[in-house]
Amino acid sequence: MVIAPDPPPSLVTAALWGRCPRCGKGAVFSGLLTVRPSCPVCGLDLSAHDAGDGPAVAVIFVLGTLIMGLAFWVEFTFSPPLWVHAVLWPVVTVPLAIAMMRPLKAGLIALQYRYRRNEMGR
Repeated sequence: MVIAPDPPPSLVTAALWGRCPRCGKGAVFSGLLTVRPSCPVCGLDLSAHDAGDGPAVAVIFVLGTLIMGLAFWVEFTFSPPLWVHAVLWPVVTVPLAIAMMRPLKAGLIALQYRYRRNEMGR
């Protein structure tokens, strides 16, 4: 009797929760944005991933547009002093950038596993 392996997790699940694209159980990240060398559960070689600058570019475009729109709205609606902008926007931007980078990076790793398995050691 052959037992079929569990189906791989969906792309959205792997991206949002930062899970292994093969088993869906092991964590992809060992630190804030540091990718583990391999999955602790199934042993998938994650060191061969190549997310590159894709997540950073997406965060810059999306978050930059959002923050600039909000900054203009705050400026023209409330006219706060310059120091308010200097304090407010880094406090908003940095956590949002980190919160966006993790799922985007995990999503690109899952996409690479799905479409270029040979490069990630199956």
